[in-house]
Amino acid sequence: MSDGATTIPARKGKAARLSAGQAIKVINTPGSQVVDTWAFVEDDMTEFMSMEHSRAYMNRLTPKTGDTLVTNHRRPILMLVEDTSGEVHDTFIAACDRWRYEGLGVEGFHDSCQDNLHNALQGIGLESAETPSPLNLFMNIPWDTEGKIDWKPPVSEPGGYVVLKALVDCVMVFSSCPQDIIPINGINCTPQDAHFVVTDGAAF
Repeated sequence: MSDGATTIPARKGKAARLSAGQAIKVINTPGSQVVDTWAFVEDDMTEFMSMEHSRAYMNRLTPKTGDTLVTNHRRPILMLVEDTSGEVHDTFIAACDRWRYEGLGVEGFHDSCQDNLHNALQGIGLESAETPSPLNLFMNIPWDTEGKIDWKPPVSEPGGYVVLKALVDCVMVFSSCPQDIIPINGINCTPQDAHFVVTDGAAF
């Protein structure tokens, strides 16, 4: 991956600061990788992008191009301005954590999106007292009329991407989800690298 892209290593996390008006292109490089995504208001880490507040604001369950995501204070923080990935994302599933993997039968340490969030923040000198529910980019969690959900591979093709525009100064964190027990990262259950590129908001 070239053109100044930053790697979100398979199974790990990465943080980036965005000024209001900047945009970030999150690339599903292999096409099969889920990227857990968070955004925090830079000068107040207790204010962050909230899925439950965003669903009420958008009047839909998952964001589409042109939708605005809001914080737990109901303030706009990001806008989804472009999506070539098939517009299938998830706003309901919590970040994976040690207890999730224990429940799936894993013994001992397993990388998790929760750990990736906090480690990435620590890497830039920040911390969060909690783990907000993430925007799970590229994650395919279909539901039926009875409300039952399923766990499916992403529909994105290799190189599919979303572009998110920062509406306030914020800190974004991404985790290339390390889930390798169920097939949300493709039928081979193999986490891989994803990438992002930050710009001044002009076209990529």
